[in-house]
Amino acid sequence: MVRYLFRFGLLFYPALFFGYIKNHKMKKNFAAIFCLLSLFSLAQQQPTELDKSPMDMSYSPPNYPILKMNGKITEQPVARVIYSRPQKTGRVIFGGVVTYNQVWRLGANEATEIEFFKNVKINGKTLAKGRYSLYAICTETKWTIIFNTEKDIWGLAYNQKKDALRVDTPVQNIDTIVEAFTMYFEDMNGGTKLNILWDNVKVALPINF
Repeated sequence: MVRYLFRFGLLFYPALFFGYIKNHKMKKNFAAIFCLLSLFSLAQQQPTELDKSPMDMSYSPPNYPILKMNGKITEQPVARVIYSRPQKTGRVIFGGVVTYNQVWRLGANEATEIEFFKNVKINGKTLAKGRYSLYAICTETKWTIIFNTEKDIWGLAYNQKKDALRVDTPVQNIDTIVEAFTMYFEDMNGGTKLNILWDNVKVALPINF
């Protein structure tokens, strides 16, 4: 490199020499930034790609849209939950991916949302009809399910001041490994249950109306 600088007389002109170095560094920095931005853009999920935690929906009563389409039901549903479904993929879920005793977004990506189309009672506590974000605090023996009035947010943006209700529900250990995080309603006399399953764990939240 030095012989090229001599050839062009840059060593005899300090201003030109340092200008060369400055420009050379700027070009290197620009190239590095360009590479990082390129890698970042490649890492972003494209609109045509399937999300690793696809979104799903469950109604109470189950299969409500099909029942409505077939004319077998005319009234509004009781509840609907919209959530993303992360996969186990060989990971330790509870006590690993999901840290015990910390608020968890109860799924992935955007905050899980539940909507009640009438007033309901959960563990004897009244919750007004409306749409809520769902969170959980998990332990080995129980989960605290949180209904929060903040909506249309990313799942990590939790604001405790906007909690509407917290209820505890016991943990059930199951024999079958559930690969994809799952939520669904199971109707019963006088109400429904929101079943939540992942890995070898299940909780069932009774909802009365």
